[in-house]
Amino acid sequence: MSRARQPPLVTGISPNEGISWTKVTIRGENLGTGPTDLIGLTICGHNCLLTAEWMSASKIVCRVGQAKNDKGDIIVTTKSGGKGTSTVSFKLLKPEKIGILDQSAVWVDEMNYYDMRTDRNKGIPPLSLRPANPLGIEIDKGRFPQKDLEVLFPGMSADFTSENFSAAWYLIENHSTTSFDQLKTAVVNLKKQANKKNEGSLAYVKGGLSTFFEAQDALSAIHQKLEADGTEKVEGSMTQKLENVLNRASNTADTLFQEVLGRKDKADSTRNALNVLQRFKFLFNLPLNIERNIQKGDYDVVINDYEKAKSLFGKTEVQVFKKYYTEVETRIEALRELLLDKLLETPSTLHDQKRYIRYLSDLHAPGDPAWQCIGAQHQWILQLMHNCKESYVKEQKGKDIFFPMLDLDSDVRPSPIGHLSQTASLKRGSSFQSGRDDAWRYKAPQQVVFVEKLTKLVVSQLPNFWKLWISYVNGSLFSETAEKSGQMERSKKNARQRQNDFKKMIQEVMHSLVKLIRGALLPFSLREGESRQYGGWEMKSELSGQWLTHVIQTVRLSSESLTALEIPNDMLQIIQDLILDLRVRCIIVTLQHTAEDIKRLAEKEDWVVDNEGLTSLPSQFEQCIIHSLQSLKTVLDCKPGEASVFQQQKTQEDVCQLSIGIMQVFIDCLEQLSTKPDGDIDTAHLSVDVSSPDLFGSIHEDSSLSSEQRLLIALSNCRYLERHTFLNIAEHFEKHGFQGVEKITQVSMESLKELDQRLFEMYIEFKADPIVGSLEPGIYAGYFDWKDCLVPAGVRNYLKEALVNIIAVHAEVFTISKDLVPRVMSRVVEAVSEELSRLMQCVSSFSKNGALQARLEICALRDTVAIYLTPESNWSFKQALEALPQLSSGTDKKLLEELLNKFKSSMHLQLTCFQASSSAMMKT
Repeated sequence: MSRARQPPLVTGISPNEGISWTKVTIRGENLGTGPTDLIGLTICGHNCLLTAEWMSASKIVCRVGQAKNDKGDIIVTTKSGGKGTSTVSFKLLKPEKIGILDQSAVWVDEMNYYDMRTDRNKGIPPLSLRPANPLGIEIDKGRFPQKDLEVLFPGMSADFTSENFSAAWYLIENHSTTSFDQLKTAVVNLKKQANKKNEGSLAYVKGGLSTFFEAQDALSAIHQKLEADGTEKVEGSMTQKLENVLNRASNTADTLFQEVLGRKDKADSTRNALNVLQRFKFLFNLPLNIERNIQKGDYDVVINDYEKAKSLFGKTEVQVFKKYYTEVETRIEALRELLLDKLLETPSTLHDQKRYIRYLSDLHAPGDPAWQCIGAQHQWILQLMHNCKESYVKEQKGKDIFFPMLDLDSDVRPSPIGHLSQTASLKRGSSFQSGRDDAWRYKAPQQVVFVEKLTKLVVSQLPNFWKLWISYVNGSLFSETAEKSGQMERSKKNARQRQNDFKKMIQEVMHSLVKLIRGALLPFSLREGESRQYGGWEMKSELSGQWLTHVIQTVRLSSESLTALEIPNDMLQIIQDLILDLRVRCIIVTLQHTAEDIKRLAEKEDWVVDNEGLTSLPSQFEQCIIHSLQSLKTVLDCKPGEASVFQQQKTQEDVCQLSIGIMQVFIDCLEQLSTKPDGDIDTAHLSVDVSSPDLFGSIHEDSSLSSEQRLLIALSNCRYLERHTFLNIAEHFEKHGFQGVEKITQVSMESLKELDQRLFEMYIEFKADPIVGSLEPGIYAGYFDWKDCLVPAGVRNYLKEALVNIIAVHAEVFTISKDLVPRVMSRVVEAVSEELSRLMQCVSSFSKNGALQARLEICALRDTVAIYLTPESNWSFKQALEALPQLSSGTDKKLLEELLNKFKSSMHLQLTCFQASSSAMMKT
């Protein structure tokens, strides 16, 4: 069996005193295992289980109920422990009575006052309870302790509404310092309040006494008259007198009522006239009502009244009616003029235009108001367009001038100018701030802002103009009128007759739009007579390709908006022609600016060489071309209805020549860099990649580059351009749809090869000529003579010096570009072998020792540079050897072989570079 739990024990309560419904926290031990284990909770004998909230075995929260005892224990009962005990107690305080007019921090329940002394519910609302100050004098609260008063008056209360009210307690508590005279006054006030209760019924009785008395007198008089018994009798003949009286009465009546009868006849006439006015008051009041309704804008009411009056009084012969109907016609004519003025007033919404046209149609206005409105709207659009141009031209010239313009800033149509500042600039060194702000107009060129405003104006105005014409054609302008069929037929007939006129209006708007844009962006495309009307811009510098791209996007969006109106394509073809011209011009300008950017690439050459002997210049050139072509992607792409930008042969030729020019500009840039004087080259940032283990030295040990080193770097760049860059650029040209790519590549390659050959010849001239020039003086140094010389002891110093110079050339080339080593070394060997062959052929005769010495030196040179021999150098060595006498004895051959081996062994370290580069040459 499980062990029984201990009974609950309450050891603390907070707070330990308070009024009913005070929230308390009970603490103790064994207060239950959970909410379901708690089955009883009493405070001061009142059950508080309903408000109890079990928190833990040592804590319970609840509210104190309305207990009868003032002080008592806290008893907790649980299922597991039974009824508990308490070591603390709780004191219940009585709530302070709050009067109706007393301030209170809590809401006091408003209940019907229950008088416990009479045990009756008075049924009076709370606000009419007895006053908080029944004595009517100033209350002065004393400082007597509440506990002392409770001891003095046990079971009593100071509340005068209580059943146990104690007057002495009330006076001590509220008037302990009041004087005797004031208490007398309080007695008087109490008496007055008591007397007021009986005054109500008494006053009611006093107020009704007079009525009772009068009724009583009247009843008495009637009673006495009814009881009278006497009757008056008339004696004698009164006939004659009665006749006389009647005659005099008749005469007097005629005299008296003559004027009255006249007034009656006049009143009858007036009444008849009023009846006529009342009957036809619609017509008589119509002129005034028309004016009032016109002022209020109730044109429908005016038209309905006019139609009603026309049907009733249009053919009347009554002069009065004619007069008033003439007044009505006069006011209706004024209304026609007013409505026509409002119809032709601009700007105006399509809804208002249709409304005014219907009004004029219902009023049978002369002419064709709808066509007049179309003509006025057409002129308004043209005027807006020209005013727009004039305002921006004046603003560009610094002159402030005002033209009436529409406020189109509230248009929510997306504008492509918002994306302009988020794209990178084609022009190096220039950029646009990201995001669009309120000052974008000051950043963009004036012509671009003008095109943006102009197209927005046309796109905002032309739809209503076109919809008005469609409504005019199908007769829907009069669909809400009474004479529906007749008006619609007349409208359709008029529209068929004026189709050509409206087509001319649309074409005039389109021509004006296109010519205004051409005047701002393509002034050379206007005729001589049109420049003044549509041009006038100050063309300080042509717009960049980026701004032209934005303009093309703007015009494209406008064209799409107009196409959505279902305007015939033949009317919009002129816009497509404009877009094509803008696209062609954008490509031309972009390529021209690209050429200018490439010219400036020479300024960015830092001569930093990588492992392949390349600088960043070829990569920058390729990136510049690719960036330029990417910026033209949206221009080159054809939107629906657009033709290819390369459809014209002249455009193809111009673009091809510009592309060739770009390539040639870069080739010229390379030549300029390679041939620039030493003092004009900035080598502050010159460096070399030292990651290659084959680099034994650096060409940049000093602070400047020699012209030979620049030539080598340029040759390395040319080699990379030929094998990679130009081919990549050709692929990008083809990818973007350029025509004549083969021609561009061919011409560029030929020009590049010519530059490469020129630079190579210059370098060979710089390096080979000194070596070739040193051979002849070296051979004949010390008065050497081939006819008279000693037995060869080895290779002479001149040849060793020549080899060292060749090795120096090899090291210089190898340091910059390994791929150039075979080409350069082969050409240097050709020059040296050719010179050596010439010198041998110039010798008239050789002695035996001289022939052996010459053969030794020729063979040593040939064997050393064997990996760089070409057919030309082999031929030169062959001719040199053929010029020598042949070795006759085996002793000479053996000596030659020994001397060659000795030479190779002694210069093994110097000749290693030729051996090490052989593998590289074979891989190349």
